Amino acid sequence: MPRSHHEPHATDAVALLKRDHAAVKKLFARFEEAPDTDKQALAERICKMLTIHATIEEEIFYPAARAALTDEELLDEAEVEHGSAKELIAKIEAMRVGQPKFDANVVVLGEYIDHHVKEEHNELFPKVRRAPLDLERLGQLLAARKEQLMSELGLDGEGDAAEVRSARRPRRKSTRRSLRKTVKARRSRRAQR
Repeated sequence: MPRSHHEPHATDAVALLKRDHAAVKKLFARFEEAPDTDKQALAERICKMLTIHATIEEEIFYPAARAALTDEELLDEAEVEHGSAKELIAKIEAMRVGQPKFDANVVVLGEYIDHHVKEEHNELFPKVRRAPLDLERLGQLLAARKEQLMSELGLDGEGDAAEVRSARRPRRKSTRRSLRKTVKARRSRRAQR
C-alpha cells in the first residue's frame, strides 16, 4: 500500500529524526521537574541521545541533504549548531548534580536544541521532503547506524518510545518558569558585566 504524504513510513528519514526530537524534548521536560536524585541519569541519557542523533545526522543525513539541496547555508548553520551543542554536552558530561550551574547547563542545552529542532522542522525538513531523495532508504541507513551507536553507548533500543511514553505526565509550569527566569537573570547579569 503506498504511503500518504501525511503519514510517513516508520523508516522515513525525516520521521525518524522527528521521533528523536520528540523523545529528547520529553527528557528535557522530565529533567526540569525531576528531583536531584534523578537528574544525573536524565542528563546522561539526554547527552547520549543527542550525541547519537548528531552523529547520524552528520554522517548520513546532512551529506545526503547537501547532495540534493542547493541551500548550503542552512546545512552549514545546522552543523555549527551541532558544534555548540557538543561543547555543552561535553561540559555537562564532566559535571555532577549539585555542582554550580549543572541544571543551568542542561536547561540551556535544551534551549539550543529547541532552536535547532525548530529550524530543521520549519526549513530543512520541508526542503528535504521536496528533494529527489529516497527517504525510506536514508531512514534505513539512519536507523541501522543509530542502533549500532545505541549499542556502543549502552542504550536500549526501546529507549526512545519508552522515554516519550513515560514523560507524558503533567508538568508544573511554575517550577519550569522559575528555573528559566533564574537562567535568564544570570545571563542578564553576565551581560551587564
